[in-house]
Amino acid sequence: MGLLKAAVIGVGEMGRHHARIYGNLPTTELVAVADWNRSTAARVADRYRVRFYTDYRHLLASTTPDIVSVAVPTVMHYKVALAALQHGCHVLVEKPIAATEVEAEGLIAEAQRLDLRLMVGHIMRFDPAIQLLRARLKAQQLGKVQLITCRRLGPSPQRIRDVGVVRDLAIHDADIIQYLVEQPVVRVMAETFQRPDQEFEDAVFGILVFDDLLGMVNVNWLTPMKVREVLVVGERGMDRVDCLTQDLYFHEGVGDLVEYWDTMKLLRGVGEGKVTRYPIQKIEPLKLEIMAFVQSVLEDRPPPVTGHDGLMALRLVQGFLESARTQQPVIFWKE
Repeated sequence: MGLLKAAVIGVGEMGRHHARIYGNLPTTELVAVADWNRSTAARVADRYRVRFYTDYRHLLASTTPDIVSVAVPTVMHYKVALAALQHGCHVLVEKPIAATEVEAEGLIAEAQRLDLRLMVGHIMRFDPAIQLLRARLKAQQLGKVQLITCRRLGPSPQRIRDVGVVRDLAIHDADIIQYLVEQPVVRVMAETFQRPDQEFEDAVFGILVFDDLLGMVNVNWLTPMKVREVLVVGERGMDRVDCLTQDLYFHEGVGDLVEYWDTMKLLRGVGEGKVTRYPIQKIEPLKLEIMAFVQSVLEDRPPPVTGHDGLMALRLVQGFLESARTQQPVIFWKE
């Protein structure tokens, strides 16, 4: 197979990076972009010397791409991704896979019917630090895992208008916790906060209960600084990933082995062990994600983040919203 013809539908904040990467990969040829905003579409198209469209249907009919990235607002994911599949394109759709579970199931079924690859853009899975963390957990280097906490804090993004912080951001963390744990979620619970002048929620504290450990999600777009952090606590200590810098630190647990004077005991609690920072080759996660999608097409195999993965992540955050609304846990699985 020669170069895969690639197109991007929706070239705003995220989509323009998809276009950049397709334009630079040795296995793909960026042939067109589409965006409802003509000036946005024209600007990106001019940069990469490709055709642009304001109607994605014209793009699909005129350029017949092999692969398509869908980076439009969430409410349009189903309509645009379905059209791309029905034009014979393999599809990488940004998270969440769709606005509703019914729509997500529809995309999965259509991709299966047409024998096309459908991948969901859960980009955190491709962070090299997260990959190393997962490898360490698989090797049981922390011992038995007890608690996973994700913090995703920052100022309000002006580009998001159609969903709240749960489906826009917390879905990353719900997905990554399940990805690391590799166990079914038993139940979820959550509380949300919404400013009076906003249509959607601005903050969420969520809990994912597994059979023998807890996952906790703390996400908002109210904090005037960015935090992107994953903490995994095990019997032997804690791994901490800073997703902004792609760094992984191991904080050794030593219990009460370290002696402190009384005042310091109050400040530090039990003894703290040494901290190890692991060397990591830092690579753009989106590039790794798109490369993985392209390889799944070239090698005719399932993508690393399937439609079913995207559906499960959507179900979890829908569970957060339902729990916050009803003030009750949402049950997912039980023996």
